[in-house]
Amino acid sequence: MNLDLLFERPIAHRGLHEANAGIIENSRTAVLRAVEAGYGFEVDVQMSADGEAMVFHDEKLDRLTGETGPVKARTAAELKEIALKDSAFGDRIWTLGELLLEVRGRAAAIIEIKTLWDHDMRLAERTARLLSVYPYPAAAKSFDPEIVAAFGKAAPEVPRGIIGYAYPADGEEGLTALKRFYLRHLLHWPKTRPHFISWAVRDLEMVSVRLAHRITGAPVMTWTVRTEFDQARAGLHADQMIFEGFLP
Repeated sequence: MNLDLLFERPIAHRGLHEANAGIIENSRTAVLRAVEAGYGFEVDVQMSADGEAMVFHDEKLDRLTGETGPVKARTAAELKEIALKDSAFGDRIWTLGELLLEVRGRAAAIIEIKTLWDHDMRLAERTARLLSVYPYPAAAKSFDPEIVAAFGKAAPEVPRGIIGYAYPADGEEGLTALKRFYLRHLLHWPKTRPHFISWAVRDLEMVSVRLAHRITGAPVMTWTVRTEFDQARAGLHADQMIFEGFLP
């Protein structure tokens, strides 16, 4: 498996978005702007009521649209009719399939599979089906080891990564101390077998990350780089960066 094409150019976080210019995160406009600028892009997917992978970050519609409630409560057809709030380009929620057809390998695509930590693997399996027939540079990743493992089982030939950070006790995940320890120290590795590590830029110097990189050779893709200091840290401790708010 050749990961080189995923690490050639910096990755635009949720596309090359700019809210003040009406370019909304994860939108068609933001993704194509990244492609045209010569960057790869990272987008998020949530699951619709009928099991489709929708390009959208939040669990709920409230922040980014004029609608309310969970994404998973609506069908893909219903979600595709919903406009993204404050878009200057008429963007609506779109599917991962539509995105892949639009991009067609012009840039590396990194797909973050969102998780509710509820053991539901349908979104992982749907994403795997789409990426397994996409003949261009692409990868999937998730914070949830179960999702990474399920994706690997469904599409073993597609690169997959584990996302993580220090998981402090005051984190927002509602995870137990034991679960945080498990995630922080990459103890899922025998189960997930990730091809790369996607780690928070502020936590790149953690021993667990450095050891995993050294022992397995898995490259490190760091997030989210927003400052010159972050960029310098990424240059020292990572092989790729996911950036936002500036052009590297």
